Amino acid sequence: MDRRVGITATVPVEIILAAGLTPVDLNNIFIGAKDPKRLVAKAEEAGFAHNICTWIKGIYATVLEGGFKRVVAVTGGDCSNTIALGEVLAQRGVEIIHFEYPLDRSAAALESRMKALAGALGAAWGSVEKTRSGVQRIRRKLKRLDEMTYREGCVSGLENHLFLVGSSDFDQDPERFEARLDAFLEKARSRPSRDPAIRLGFLGVPPIFSGFYEAVEAMGAHVVFNEVQRQFSMPAGGEDLVETYLRYTYPYDMGGRITDIRGAIAERRLDGLIHYTQTFCYRQIYDILLREGVDIPILTLEGDQPGPIDNRTLLRIETFCEMLKTGKGILL
Repeated sequence: MDRRVGITATVPVEIILAAGLTPVDLNNIFIGAKDPKRLVAKAEEAGFAHNICTWIKGIYATVLEGGFKRVVAVTGGDCSNTIALGEVLAQRGVEIIHFEYPLDRSAAALESRMKALAGALGAAWGSVEKTRSGVQRIRRKLKRLDEMTYREGCVSGLENHLFLVGSSDFDQDPERFEARLDAFLEKARSRPSRDPAIRLGFLGVPPIFSGFYEAVEAMGAHVVFNEVQRQFSMPAGGEDLVETYLRYTYPYDMGGRITDIRGAIAERRLDGLIHYTQTFCYRQIYDILLREGVDIPILTLEGDQPGPIDNRTLLRIETFCEMLKTGKGILL
């Protein structure tokens, strides 16, 4: 029996684990593929239009090529295209289980949807809370990794990104993920501390292009805040599973995200923010609220296809970093 459960976005992973199943973040599988552009092309050959989000097309092809039999589709609090994606995949013989974060942040509604997910996967609610304790241990270690990024400066922005983005499904194996995290933390502790000249925050979904973090560091800057990736690790915690996922900012209104970002600006002494938006995504509109809600410089970048970061985007990042250095009186 195939025990894998594909997920289109972050869900209460404790429920999947409590059911004795293996969560698989389809986004990570798609972008980590040897040739993700081929997966996008396969979806377009199947009829997906050019102006549909590349992540949706990548997930579609990933599910079919990977032979996934069951997928949890997040149809509220993430991409609305997932509703139609789920219907198409269901026509291809994939079992689709819907999960929705309530827009009004209702604890009762969220608990009801969590219990429905547990029922669909065959997990007893009591066992879900027991599973949560082991997951919380890993998340506390991820919180320490994040602190080492912005306090000691001994964890790079890319390393921070990779571990935090992996916490959506713990790389499909929590025990192995924790062992790898332990080994990395031990190694990072021996590194010298550093305080970069320019401290940046990365906002929005993880970038579809590669080479971003390496390019920023080559320009004398350092990403010390990965907003959404950090949220995947549930940094705010909670007394129980429901509270934990109510404090998860990404699926809800922009106001909660802006409050989180403002706190990071102060605590992490951020000089500027880079807001990544995905082509054809409704979340691009949030750039308006973001610029009205924070008072430090923001550079907005847009990405469409997987692959190396393009020269035009690199030039914009370089110009932004130079502007921030000038503002701080740093000689160029």
